[in-house]
Amino acid sequence: MTLADKKLAFTTARLAVIEIDEMLASSERTTLLARIPHILTAPVVEHLPPYFHGIDSVELADTWLTRMLAESRFFQVKFTTDETIGFLFAYVEDETQAHIGYLLAKEAWGKGLASELLQGFIHEASRSTPWVKLIGGVDHANLASAHLLKK
Repeated sequence: MTLADKKLAFTTARLAVIEIDEMLASSERTTLLARIPHILTAPVVEHLPPYFHGIDSVELADTWLTRMLAESRFFQVKFTTDETIGFLFAYVEDETQAHIGYLLAKEAWGKGLASELLQGFIHEASRSTPWVKLIGGVDHANLASAHLLKK
């Protein structure tokens, strides 16, 4: 197993971040699918691509999750209390770089969690992957994320 194949997981002061894949246990997948529509609300996905929008059922959540797992390295973001509050994605372009994206449930906004998440991910990726470049993009209208990525 190479570094690029190793599943990543890390914790921060308030978050536990776990990479998941298609081998997710059935009970864990069921729990996650029930939570996804509560995270992907209209304000959260406002500046994201169309396939993030309208995920308001377990069935649509399953289709979305299947797509995300096929297209990216997919990370579940949890409070250390075990409640899933968001996701981080790494679209691996080649062995040395990845495009990253993230989203947090609306109730997690404004608490410094996105900054904590990205700092933790950058630290872990630099330690555990061959990536030398992480690329983050953001819609110009998403001022909070634009500010965070500039930091």
